[in-house]
Amino acid sequence: MPSQTNEQALEATIEKGLAGTCLEELKEQNISLHTINERAELYRTGNGYYMGMPEDFNAKYAIDELRFWNFLQTTQKKELAKLQKQSDWKLKILERLDRMIKKYGILRIFRKGLDVDDAHFTLLYPLPLASSSETVKANFESNQFSATRQLRYSLTNTKEEIDMVLFVNGLPFATMELKNHWTGQNAKVHGQSQYKFKRDITQPLLNFGRCMVHFAVDTDEVLYDNQIKRCKYLLFAF
Repeated sequence: MPSQTNEQALEATIEKGLAGTCLEELKEQNISLHTINERAELYRTGNGYYMGMPEDFNAKYAIDELRFWNFLQTTQKKELAKLQKQSDWKLKILERLDRMIKKYGILRIFRKGLDVDDAHFTLLYPLPLASSSETVKANFESNQFSATRQLRYSLTNTKEEIDMVLFVNGLPFATMELKNHWTGQNAKVHGQSQYKFKRDITQPLLNFGRCMVHFAVDTDEVLYDNQIKRCKYLLFAF
């Protein structure tokens, strides 16, 4: 892949670090990612992430539907079967999930799971200890981490994008706005400003409690905030 100094190059570098390859390399190799099986072949070639596709994102409920439903189907078929006799079972799960996140935040959902009628869904298997059973370790390995670039998150301005969003089992936990000094921009000034003034925080993805953290990133520095607010926007370098 030719050397580049723009923000797309930074995106590609992060994506390759997480997933083991990037969209630019796959395009050069004429590799398609249209089906879940094609994407599964690339899983864990980097640091355990799938490559997410923007078209799989449901902006209303702020989830990657392909990863969300695949995770539940592959890990909790019996619980899904309790609801699948209902014609609107998918909508019922999504509406319940949306209400609970709005009420308690995503962290509680990761910890406690989701109850829908008499079904209970685990939405994140915890990191095992060295002494954990093989079942606990296998459950953790069944988590589906993914990274999606240029994600169109807005219901009202459908062309507005966030540079990168990280998901686990289809649920977003981090967003990233990327800047590159070679283009005359940096995280501290331009990345923060983008979150403060150019991103619509009324949209589901950017609602309070929907993600665990929001990053402004450049080639030298990473800044983060664990809640988006107009008036109290505090970012800390690490």
